[in-house]
Amino acid sequence: MIVRIDPTSPSPPAEQLVAQIAATIGNDELRPGDRLPTIRSLAADLGLAPGTVAKAYAELERGGWIYTQGRRGTTVAVHNPTAADQRIAEAATTLATAATTSRRGLAEAHRALDLAFARLS
Repeated sequence: MIVRIDPTSPSPPAEQLVAQIAATIGNDELRPGDRLPTIRSLAADLGLAPGTVAKAYAELERGGWIYTQGRRGTTVAVHNPTAADQRIAEAATTLATAATTSRRGLAEAHRALDLAFARLS
């Protein structure tokens, strides 16, 4: 599993980890039953605080992407995306594609998404 943290990204490192690990699982690069690195080893590899990695793992576990078995480690769960999950993923891909093809970056895509949420509130 290759995960990279972009220090210039407006997204916090924990959010970047969640997005990248979920994408890796969603793309079948990691499959159900595969083990993830320990919190400490991934934190050391990425130069992050262990609490940051723990926060990301907790979010992934809440989302049903992974599960923790105590001393046995953290493992990729069987993830059955709902129709809503698929629609959101498709919309995110559309947004990312539009931002990339118009030579806008992640920050601009985040800004557009924040505005869309604000309009709906």
